[in-house]
Amino acid sequence: MISASARLLRLLSLLSSRPSWTCAELAGRMEVTDRTVRRDIARLRELGYCVDSDAGPWGGYRLRAGSRVPPLILDDEEALAVAVGLREAALSDALGSDQAALSALLKLRQVLPRRIADRLGDLDDAFVRLPGAHGPQIRAGLLLELAVVCRRGERARLSYTDGQGRTAVRDVDPYRLVHTGRRWYFVARDVSRRQWRTFRADRVEWLRSTGEPADLTDLPDPGLLVSRNIANGPYPLSATIRLPLPMDQALRLIPATVGTHRPDGPDATVVDIGGPDPDGLARYLLGLGTPLRVLEPQAVREALLNRTRELLAECANTSGHADVPDGNGGHGPGSAVGAAK
Repeated sequence: MISASARLLRLLSLLSSRPSWTCAELAGRMEVTDRTVRRDIARLRELGYCVDSDAGPWGGYRLRAGSRVPPLILDDEEALAVAVGLREAALSDALGSDQAALSALLKLRQVLPRRIADRLGDLDDAFVRLPGAHGPQIRAGLLLELAVVCRRGERARLSYTDGQGRTAVRDVDPYRLVHTGRRWYFVARDVSRRQWRTFRADRVEWLRSTGEPADLTDLPDPGLLVSRNIANGPYPLSATIRLPLPMDQALRLIPATVGTHRPDGPDATVVDIGGPDPDGLARYLLGLGTPLRVLEPQAVREALLNRTRELLAECANTSGHADVPDGNGGHGPGSAVGAAK
């Protein structure tokens, strides 16, 4: 005689396998009485499963969707398929920029039987990914390892290669994984430097837990930390601009991963932004398609004016008339654009 809980799982598995069952069919498959089947059906309903029933000798039981998600019963092949699908969704951003797929994969991976986990590992070893439009891909299995150390709150040792190709091994206190829509970033406290850092997940070579508790005091805002570090990356030049837009509109125009924003009154925003050179920044600012003021440096202001004059002169060649700023407060042929001040 199997236990009541095991019998409920068996009944749930049967109900999930086909659209409808009669009471007699369920009793025969489970080797119990009709009365036991009816009692177990009532228990499933108490647990949140929506089981419909039709009266009469030809009536039966049907499992339908309910108002919440109760526990699921999956066989080996189904569990493996779900794990593979969740892993691919987390790596490819197929479900958007949140971490729902990664969180679900982490929960599932922790309860997978060893035989299924081994098969998933075999698939990880066999897969080869080529970098696509979203940049470098994370090695299979690494994203889950990073999520695990964040969840456990244990200090970890990782090997990391920076943007200059230098590889170093360091101890970190893991905190969060942040997805920007293009890449995953690992937020952790660098133990030796005693400061919070962001690490590109695709540059982590390997990761091992040390078993020591992580020091998770003075926690940062992980999303804000990643945004600022990306915006203030290793650019050789930075500029400060003023947009005549409130903060929420300025963030839609220039994402937080591109610039660092601060309000300048209720209707304006000052943004610090980096770039390769004055001309590169000028091209980006022109592409915004909105009035703005370059506060500093002078080199970016002049590059923006030069680019504007070139564009307006080109328009003058085709239209025959315009009014172009000459850079000395006057105007020459071309049409006026007040984007750079």
